[in-house]
Amino acid sequence: MVLSFLRKRQEAEQIAATVPKGIRVYAIGDIHGRADLLMRLHDMVIEDAKASPGPVNYLVYLGDYVDRGLHSRQVIDLMIGGPPPTFGSVHLRGNHEATFQEFLNNPSVGPGWFKFGGLATLHSYGIQIPSGLTPEERVSYGQQELRRVIPPSHVSFLNHLRPSLTIGDYFFTHAGIRPGVALNRQQKDDMMWIRDDFLNSTVDHGKVVVHGHTICDLPEVRNNRIGIDTGAYASGHLTCLVLEGDRRRFLAT
Repeated sequence: MVLSFLRKRQEAEQIAATVPKGIRVYAIGDIHGRADLLMRLHDMVIEDAKASPGPVNYLVYLGDYVDRGLHSRQVIDLMIGGPPPTFGSVHLRGNHEATFQEFLNNPSVGPGWFKFGGLATLHSYGIQIPSGLTPEERVSYGQQELRRVIPPSHVSFLNHLRPSLTIGDYFFTHAGIRPGVALNRQQKDDMMWIRDDFLNSTVDHGKVVVHGHTICDLPEVRNNRIGIDTGAYASGHLTCLVLEGDRRRFLAT
């Protein structure tokens, strides 16, 4: 059902919001350790760009690259390896990257992180926490091992993730924004964590906000926002929003 819907949406829809002439944007939703889906979607994006050459192509990744799926390390390796030839790329920070990064220095976030997908990330780095440890020992062991094995390039990648990006009439961020607050005054925590106040808002934000973070069966298109987290780690459907001029369409695995 999801794929048939998205195939119908392949034909570009003309809308009011635009990106600058000569630019094509491919915005990719939450990946969550599904390196297999990311590679498949990259192939689809490359073929899509070849079919209509001319514009400068940008990949915008909306965050949540790690946790839940089994190949978080491999996803980051793909990101560090750079975009496909002739593409530019921008990587935004999701709440899962923020917690992963904080765990490296602050073990107090460990229990919460372990519950919402962190153990899968540790597994992708080859870390198996022994049985029989106390909760405190589990956290301590996981942190020590992660600090020992994580490549410096991965730490640098996490350090350089951006909170948001504006292209034309679109504002890209992981979770959303605080309604009523100017886009250039948004708080980083809101852009990584917000849900209901943003999702339920019908106000004009000044730009169309493209986001992930909140799972939907199909891309959620509203007048003021477009949500493209289709739960890839469980559904197998990793979604990409394609923007060119005053048109938008979708690709999906």
